[in-house]
Amino acid sequence: MDIKAVRGLSDAELVNELSAAKRHLYDLRFQLATRQLEDYSQLPLTRRRIARILTVMTERQVESGGAAVAAGAGKGRS
Repeated sequence: MDIKAVRGLSDAELVNELSAAKRHLYDLRFQLATRQLEDYSQLPLTRRRIARILTVMTERQVESGGAAVAAGAGKGRS
């Protein structure tokens, strides 16, 4: 999933995707530990997917918090 697709998701979908990706990473690590993992390239791909999701979530928090900070900055100065 590329970054454009991740940005197209809603906040609830992002939370669901993050949960699914973390579960997938857990399963991959378990397979690695039990010597059942055949496609090792899935590990870094899953970590990148998690990073993309977290990046978009952080961007959205900063955007929503940035407006509140800008509005609050004007109050303190008279």
